[in-house]
Amino acid sequence: QVRLVQAGGGLVHPGGSLRLSCSAVGNVFTINVMAWYRQASGKERELVAATAFGDGSTNYTDSVKGRFTISRDGARNTHYLQMNSLKPEDTAVYFCNAEGQYYSGLHDRYEAFNSWGQGTQVTVFS
Repeated sequence: QVRLVQAGGGLVHPGGSLRLSCSAVGNVFTINVMAWYRQASGKERELVAATAFGDGSTNYTDSVKGRFTISRDGARNTHYLQMNSLKPEDTAVYFCNAEGQYYSGLHDRYEAFNSWGQGTQVTVFS
């Protein structure tokens, strides 16, 4: 299977910046899409940003456009979320997600995966 390992996050004042990273670990064959979601206390999880590895296209939720940037390092199966001009309303637990294919030694074939990272807290406070 494929695990996603997150790093980054923490505490920052409004206007500050943070960078999150998410690395896919395992027998990854291809990654089709990597994305970031967030879930604020008492709210549903929402999509923040996503990138397609095939054509490099990206999309963002309106509230983070112009402030957040999703990028990837294909060679390392890692993607990043650069968050600038952070606001208190950005406070949430951030989760990365990836879907693609991995090689299953058990079944000796390629299989699809859709995995989640462990989540990391981002807190923006005055």
